[in-house]
Amino acid sequence: MTSSLKVGDRSFSWGQRTYIMGVLNVTPDSFSDGGEFNSLTYAVTQAQAMAAAGADIIDIGGQSTRPGAKQVTLDEELSRVIPVIQAIRQTSHIPISVDTTRAAVAEASIQAGADIINDISGGTFDGEMLPTVAKLNVPIILMHIRGNPETMQQLTDYKDLIAEISDFLKQQICLAEGFGIDQKKIIIDPGIGFAKNFSQNLQILRRLSEFQQLKCPILVGVSRKSFIGHILNQPDPKKRVWGTAAACCAAIFHGADILRVHDVAEIHDVAQVADGIFREFS
Repeated sequence: MTSSLKVGDRSFSWGQRTYIMGVLNVTPDSFSDGGEFNSLTYAVTQAQAMAAAGADIIDIGGQSTRPGAKQVTLDEELSRVIPVIQAIRQTSHIPISVDTTRAAVAEASIQAGADIINDISGGTFDGEMLPTVAKLNVPIILMHIRGNPETMQQLTDYKDLIAEISDFLKQQICLAEGFGIDQKKIIIDPGIGFAKNFSQNLQILRRLSEFQQLKCPILVGVSRKSFIGHILNQPDPKKRVWGTAAACCAAIFHGADILRVHDVAEIHDVAQVADGIFREFS
């Protein structure tokens, strides 16, 4: 992966280093930080702190995607994310992605100052998402999922996990291109923790490099997830930072381009050292 992507005044040169996406959940019910940043002041302060700690992208979500999460109304999602985007954009040029499956939220977010759409459904929940992103001419992250957050953990029966994820992502890349989205603006995410059980999450990490055949940068989201808690026997997500660090190091070794994380400062250091070991610098 040697291509690059320009987002605002930032350039992402894939393969040169690992980029850090900081998670900013402006929701009351996210699995590890629900309710912490769902006020405007706290959200902006956290975004500034993540940027200072080395985040390359701030990912704002107004709809929890934890297992079992129920969908909020469109108006509620908009009221959570738009003021935060506007407030961050007033003080920073850092790229902002919006974690949404709704085309209306995507469009409003870009108009408010966001740069990237991060769709956990890979463009499948809302038929207007891909045409809207094409019209807006912005990058999109396409993630693999089965079902939705309410049902996904009952949908983990695969005949060939990696092949089925790859086929889904390939199909959505083709659809996106058909609507006019440049492949250089497509990022893929195999969806660790989304309709995947413990052993399947580990298999994705071990075989992550196989997704490079799709010729899109790869985003990996392992931060504080339950498979790490299972290994560590640690029920508190906030105490999984070093388990997250180990998983992130493995992801970098196997070809991850972006890490989506809660603990930006720690994982920024992990990525710097892992890049120094695993990436070839000219």
